[in-house]
Amino acid sequence: MNITKKRGRQLLGAVALAGAAAIALAGCTTSPSANESGSASNKTITVAQVNEVTSFNYNTPQGNLDMNGMINYMTQPQFVTLGSDYKITPNTDLGTVKKLSDDPLTVKYTLNKDAKWSDGKQITSDDLLLGWAQASGYYDSATQDESTGKVTSGTQYFSLASASPFKTDYPTDITKDSITIKYKEPYVDWQLVNPIQFPAHVVTEEAGTTVDDLLKALKDTPAGDPAKPAAANSVLKKVADFVNTGYDKTSLPSDKKLLVSGGPLMVSAWTPKQSMTLVPNPEYTGNHKVKFGKLVVRFIGDANAQVTALQNGEVDAIQPQASADTVKALDAASGVKTIEGSQVAYDHLDLNFGSSVFKDENVRKAFLLTIPREQILKSIVTPINKDAKVLDSQLYLPGQDGYDESVKNNDSSEYSKVDIDAAKKLLNGATPTVKILYNTENPNRVDTFQAIQASAAKAGIKVVDGGSPDWSSLLAGGDYDASIFGWVNPGAGNAAIPQLFQTNNSGNYNKFNDATASKLAVETQSTLDESKLNDMKMEIDKIAFDKAYGLPLFQSPGLFATGSNLKGVQYFGGQTGIFWNVWDWTK
Repeated sequence: MNITKKRGRQLLGAVALAGAAAIALAGCTTSPSANESGSASNKTITVAQVNEVTSFNYNTPQGNLDMNGMINYMTQPQFVTLGSDYKITPNTDLGTVKKLSDDPLTVKYTLNKDAKWSDGKQITSDDLLLGWAQASGYYDSATQDESTGKVTSGTQYFSLASASPFKTDYPTDITKDSITIKYKEPYVDWQLVNPIQFPAHVVTEEAGTTVDDLLKALKDTPAGDPAKPAAANSVLKKVADFVNTGYDKTSLPSDKKLLVSGGPLMVSAWTPKQSMTLVPNPEYTGNHKVKFGKLVVRFIGDANAQVTALQNGEVDAIQPQASADTVKALDAASGVKTIEGSQVAYDHLDLNFGSSVFKDENVRKAFLLTIPREQILKSIVTPINKDAKVLDSQLYLPGQDGYDESVKNNDSSEYSKVDIDAAKKLLNGATPTVKILYNTENPNRVDTFQAIQASAAKAGIKVVDGGSPDWSSLLAGGDYDASIFGWVNPGAGNAAIPQLFQTNNSGNYNKFNDATASKLAVETQSTLDESKLNDMKMEIDKIAFDKAYGLPLFQSPGLFATGSNLKGVQYFGGQTGIFWNVWDWTK
């Protein structure tokens, strides 16, 4: 079978890559043209993105999509940013982060006294304590069923896309504008911890309580102990329940308190299926203030429609899925600058270990032996990057330190080629049925599914179409045998390791359950010795292939393009995409 060359663009999730929305709005202008005149404060910049926002909280399993993360990045407070080289850069607009001690690891967060939310309220330690409680999992006492992940005892408060990778004591030295956090063990990514997201005064009001009651609940509720779970604190539970779901929206909320921002921009309008508008936060001060008056994010699902909109001056920049056809069209366009690079992201096929069909390791391995990875690569990636190769690691990307060494030792070579005869031998006459979940509105996902379906049939495996445009919300449900999607990392840190490989982690969508890999994944978070950390990552990588976790397919290529009037856009392959340096943009 030949894979078709239709192109769509996937949405990069906080780690999950979501799919292209079925929208074609190239002729529908929601902003002034590229020739707009006026002062910088009145300039409108319009950027095309494929997928629509689904939540203002990207830290939950259902909100774990990168468009949500991009909006959060521009509208919520950040103690750090990443540079183009993925190096961690302090953001002193919000405040300062100071390490007080290595043993025990102790870190102080101090807010600038002029840091305010967009409603004029000062950002205080109340907000830091809420953010710490949300990110740390300090209060959770839940025990989960290993096969289903359901809570069988205790309480799960804040729902996170990934279980917290660090453990701390209750914050100390709390003043109006600072808190100090002492870690119970070293944490390799402590510089990336950002203990703030939402305003406590808004969250508590929405949850039907008060800031004072929340602070009392945080102080009075003991640290979670699954062995001896305390009764749930009703105030803390109400606040957590609101944070978990209250920011999930499909249109502009009538309650404008949900739009209160602590970042350089704030959401002002949202036309569902068409566009979202952001304007400068009038209370924001510092080096990351934007230099324009309005940012319009257009939702244009088709790559060709994005290119047309850029050529027509309807948008100033686009971030389409990289494809040979798109690059060719951009190269032929006048007054257009194309910016290419590799994403810190990869496409992959995961097997669901909670599925009855894959309880048998031989069936898992047989299925993986039918996956035509080279064929998929040559259709989707090679036309853009002729040097691209099939990805052979679950933890490293080509060019990263450790990739080559891990590939030599992780047994990925067992799946270097399709081997139908070997698959049949492992199946020993069995003809299993495999239902695959994927995004039906992303042509690349459709192509990959069809290629796998055709190849697996040769070994007697019936592949059933389980695709859905709502695939991302179905990942955690487990009503499938395998899934095709993608992961993207921020560009720094190791927090994704337990998210993928720790048993019962909320981000472990395919219910991978290996005791050694799970233990190692947790231990990576407190391993500061880089050599030991790499050894642990390589061991997990090998376990993933030996246990037939699934198969990585390819590293995702990336592409931005801008019109001649927009300056300051530079390439970045991490989660925040084209918006990573939005404060540097001028028009």
